Amino acid sequence: MPHVLVINPNTRQALTAQLLTQLREQLGGPGQGLQLMGATAPFGSDYIASESSYVVAAHAVLDAWQLHVQQHGRPRAVLVACFGDPGVWALRETTGVPVMGLAEAAMREADALGPFGIVTGGSAWAPMLTRLARGLQLGGPTRLRWVQAVEASGGEMVANPDAGVVQLSQACQQLMNDDAGYVSAAQAEMDLAPRLSQPVQSIILGGAALGGWGDRLRFEPACPLIDSVAAGGRWLSLLA
Repeated sequence: MPHVLVINPNTRQALTAQLLTQLREQLGGPGQGLQLMGATAPFGSDYIASESSYVVAAHAVLDAWQLHVQQHGRPRAVLVACFGDPGVWALRETTGVPVMGLAEAAMREADALGPFGIVTGGSAWAPMLTRLARGLQLGGPTRLRWVQAVEASGGEMVANPDAGVVQLSQACQQLMNDDAGYVSAAQAEMDLAPRLSQPVQSIILGGAALGGWGDRLRFEPACPLIDSVAAGGRWLSLLA
């Protein structure tokens, strides 16, 4: 049966298993005719949380692809299961199959709703995600408006989930507070286009290890939360 490859750019095998379970459940058991196979980065970081580990992960993603093809043949498509998408563009350049990353999938969903923000783990991710959004032409005040990255990485929050939920909820609340101030200032500038004063329409909860955490977060005023793992699953569903 043709299969889809889910590459975990982190070296954490348990995370690969978790991602496959979540994606298979989302796709409805066997995956609506999609066979999902997983691959874990053969080297690199346990959980990507810096520029240097991101670069290494991109190399590891290419190696994971090559090893998988040698053992199992070419997949129909590849989902790079990291909120940051290391190696995605290189895979698109070299593989000839559809390739998507969790961050791009989630950002494109959010952009369709209007201005959006991102909450994620690991302080180094804020400039990295801003740069990625600009590269995808999804940056700026009418698109990605805010990135709130808490100091703890996704991996660290998984190790202490109660504290992680508190930190992420506070980050969502801070984003909404900052956005309210931005919208008020924008409305005061009469020469700005009206859509610049539109508040964020969604928040992306980014992080491969944070899939399914959205229902536990609390902030006001509430707005739709886009789970990056679920966004990746919705992209996979288009392949069925």
